[in-house]
Amino acid sequence: MTNSTEAQKPQNTKKNKKKGATLDTFYGAKIQNTEQIEEDIQENSPKSSKGNRNSPQTHEEFESERTKKMEAFWEEKWEMMQKKFTHLQNQFDQTVKENQALKQELIKQSQNTKKLEENIKYLTDKVIDLENRGRRENLRIIGLPEKPEINTKLDMVIQDIIKENCPEILEQGGNTSTDRAHRTPSTLNPQKTTPRNVIAKFQSYQKKEKILQEARKRQFRYKGMPIRVTQDLASSTLNDRKAWNMIFRKARELGLQPRISYPAKLTIYFQGKVWAFNKIEDFQLFAKKRPELCGKFDTENQRARNT
Repeated sequence: MTNSTEAQKPQNTKKNKKKGATLDTFYGAKIQNTEQIEEDIQENSPKSSKGNRNSPQTHEEFESERTKKMEAFWEEKWEMMQKKFTHLQNQFDQTVKENQALKQELIKQSQNTKKLEENIKYLTDKVIDLENRGRRENLRIIGLPEKPEINTKLDMVIQDIIKENCPEILEQGGNTSTDRAHRTPSTLNPQKTTPRNVIAKFQSYQKKEKILQEARKRQFRYKGMPIRVTQDLASSTLNDRKAWNMIFRKARELGLQPRISYPAKLTIYFQGKVWAFNKIEDFQLFAKKRPELCGKFDTENQRARNT
């Protein structure tokens, strides 16, 4: 009995190599793994034969061909990367140029905006000045009681005020009549306890000025009740003048003879000279540099104490 062995099927000795993974370069080009390239070259490499020592391709020729293929492969990829790099460089240069153009445009727009702001301020000041000049014949009477018998005959009440406080103006003759007189605002706010102001437009600018000069010298009254008579001005100018109130009162306490001149300028008499200030900041800087005034016009501290 002959022992027989089953012929075993030849196993596939070729290892299942995992194909080389692709490498994504930062330029976006996909490059094969060199391991796969080596595998492809090995498959095409010359096979040695015992029966025939002369192979169809010598080893030197094979190595030369493989080197050329590798060089061609990497040269192609290098050219691709250079093109990508050149493209990105061009995009970068274009972005830089656009940013520079935008920066120049922004500077130009900022300059235009500054000019517009200056023009707006100039026109605003011009309009306010024109409004103030249109009120040059007006006087503003503050504190006149809100009574029907007064409101219905304001023109006559104003003549009574002149007669009570500066009768010499009436004795000098001339026209002290008013074109019109009215309360402002036109409607009464029941929540306010103070009476509305009275605006009186005089026919004569010279007579109005004389009345105003007398009102600056002493306290005016109406039937014994104190009232104030001031120049009528635009609301913005009045607000600018009101901003001086705290400094004005303190300057008067110190005997600096303060005055508010047109449109909203403070003047004081200090150390034998008349000093004028258009802005509160300018006056505060002036006061800080004088030991006699330093610390006496701190408006922030005064507001804190009042609150």
